[in-house]
Amino acid sequence: MTKYDLVVIGAGPSGYAAAMRALDFKKKVLLIERYGIGGAGVTNGALSSKTWWEISKETARLTKQLKRFNVAPPDIKFKDVKADVVAAIANRKHLLSDHMDLLQHSQFADLLEFKVGSAKLLTDHEIEITGENGTERVYTDYVVLATGSRPRKLPEIPIDEKVILTSEGIENISDFPESMVILGAGVIGCEYATIFSGFGKTKVHLIDKGDRILPFEDEDVVQVIERNMEESGVLIHRNSRLIKMEVVDGRVQYELEYDDGSKEIFNVEKALVSVGRVPNYENLWADAVPISLNQRGIEDTETQTSVSNVYAVGDITADIALVNVGELERRHAVEKIFGKPRRKLVYENISTIMFLNPEVAGVGLNEIQAKKKGVPYKVVTLDYSCIPRAIAKRNTQGFIKLLVTNDDDMKILGMRVVGHHASSAIQAVALLISMDRGIEELAECVHPHPSITEGIQECVRIVMGKSLFKPSALKAKLSCRTFTNEKYEDIIF
Repeated sequence: MTKYDLVVIGAGPSGYAAAMRALDFKKKVLLIERYGIGGAGVTNGALSSKTWWEISKETARLTKQLKRFNVAPPDIKFKDVKADVVAAIANRKHLLSDHMDLLQHSQFADLLEFKVGSAKLLTDHEIEITGENGTERVYTDYVVLATGSRPRKLPEIPIDEKVILTSEGIENISDFPESMVILGAGVIGCEYATIFSGFGKTKVHLIDKGDRILPFEDEDVVQVIERNMEESGVLIHRNSRLIKMEVVDGRVQYELEYDDGSKEIFNVEKALVSVGRVPNYENLWADAVPISLNQRGIEDTETQTSVSNVYAVGDITADIALVNVGELERRHAVEKIFGKPRRKLVYENISTIMFLNPEVAGVGLNEIQAKKKGVPYKVVTLDYSCIPRAIAKRNTQGFIKLLVTNDDDMKILGMRVVGHHASSAIQAVALLISMDRGIEELAECVHPHPSITEGIQECVRIVMGKSLFKPSALKAKLSCRTFTNEKYEDIIF
């Protein structure tokens, strides 16, 4: 029986990264994957959906620009878009595969192995691998579980991945549907609503059980996204509950009941069910391996499961299901196994991005979360129309919102950026949050000009009372307030 220092089950972003980090410690590693390198994060997850989004965004932008000059936009073909997405996925898979092949001719040649097959923990140290050539067993000192997640399916909805789809079935579509209903108004559902409406060929319906989409996000953020969706033709079914969804004559028929008791039936070409994801841990370990679970996934303490030598990272745990979080966890897990982490695993400075219209980037607390925690805060908001780079791009829709503690230290609590280049504007703030620092460093930084990050600097200067633009003069574009005792008060300098 072959012995390894570490066996990593799952070669998605988290598992692949765990294996590579273990090589830094000169450990013998076995990486196991059922299907191939990349996992859902590449094949039908973040990379594929964001490639769809990028093409959709550019299509919508080009169409808008051409209309300004009375030029007819080109006819975008679904097969061409799909081919571009497939090429992007292939590029990433080839990079990961080529990297592993090249490692076999490096100083790591005797340390890394990759096997295709299904893995199961028979004990906390023995793993059974079933592949095309039969079954084998290996022994390992440590295990990292990184088997990811899959779209959640509802038993009452007949998902066939042809007419009624999850995100895994998008590749089965042969043309832009003339109409599509999306069940679920969370991040993934709203991203796909943005994608399909952006091409201008699909009438999108979005089912939302509440009175607004993205209920976890601040109202001013949501207002921008909802307005753009509806201007792109998206029909948002607010305060609605799905009663029934079925395939009738090759199309989707669904019935909704609204909060006022009224009901309505709709007929569309396709449906996309986007109601979250579930972890992949079925048949992953035998009953003799006492790994504890809860409703969200594997229970872990800083990636370590209830079995001391078994670790879990990425979507399979009860933590945040994001690629960057999975990679953060894998680094921590491997360092915890073979080294000594410099600090505890924290999630307060995790940067996020929602691929909407426009994109929304965030880090730390938003106002909803700060109010829930009962944290008094100062909040400054600056409209994109005050930022030279946004003006130069002729795209001033959006804003920057910064939250700091309501005291002399003014430590950063969080930030949201809604608008073009949002994701490139938040990393400095994420670093300051992780360092538990105040905002003076941002005020004195020399930012490149013109850039969106200059807007962040202006926000900081506003709250410090030394800004270029004064909120009292530009009330429609700037605001600076405190929130304490359940009420807002303007800050007047």
